[in-house]
Amino acid sequence: MRREDGSAVDARLIDVCFRDPGGRSRQVPWLEAAQVIPFEDFPAVRPFQVRHGRRIAPGWWWSSTAGRLVMYGSGVMRTQLMLLDRDPAVVALACRPVELVWREGGRTVGRAPQLMARLQDGSGLFLDCVGRSGLSALPAARARVVADAAEAVGWSYRLAGPPDPVLVANVRWLAGYRHPRYAAGPWMSAVLEAFASPRPAVEGVYGLGDPIAVWPAVFHALWSGVLRVRLDEPLHERAVVCLARQEAEAA
Repeated sequence: MRREDGSAVDARLIDVCFRDPGGRSRQVPWLEAAQVIPFEDFPAVRPFQVRHGRRIAPGWWWSSTAGRLVMYGSGVMRTQLMLLDRDPAVVALACRPVELVWREGGRTVGRAPQLMARLQDGSGLFLDCVGRSGLSALPAARARVVADAAEAVGWSYRLAGPPDPVLVANVRWLAGYRHPRYAAGPWMSAVLEAFASPRPAVEGVYGLGDPIAVWPAVFHALWSGVLRVRLDEPLHERAVVCLARQEAEAA
């Protein structure tokens, strides 16, 4: 691992700070904690700031993955949280639950990744949101330390720039139907049968019955990945929908 001056940072000397479910602050060695502590269950290590006069404010996202509210610190964090919430590899989510700290030039420095995801294989993902120009020198150097610390325990670290606006708009629409109450329930088999062959969404919906009742179920199936549609193009009623397994077979 590298400091901002290029010298190595020993992973054994990196600690992780977090607040346990009781709100108590704790600091323990990173290499030990990463293997056994469920950071995704903990609150933010520091409160999210409200910056008056700027369009940055904390809020809550209901996660269909976690089945609970997850607090975020800004709109860009909410967008990445939304995208992770739909990722089938993700099983739990949290915003800024930990801060990694180490000694640098005789002082303690650190970095608290903005998002954390627990993955199906038990590993973790740290994610920081960045603008189109990326990070400046000092934050970039500290981000590299976090990336190396994550790699040391089999985790990963990602710097996420602004995503495609068309993708974001489409996923945001589908997210409005992410709650299980929109699932098709006992007639899910009919929904799957309707799109057994790729067809325009509107044709499948009207073939199933009352569109006011059917559309939400189809949108929920698209959110959950049971059905697939191209998300790099604007969604519309004639967008071609298919079963997820058909897309996988075609690939």
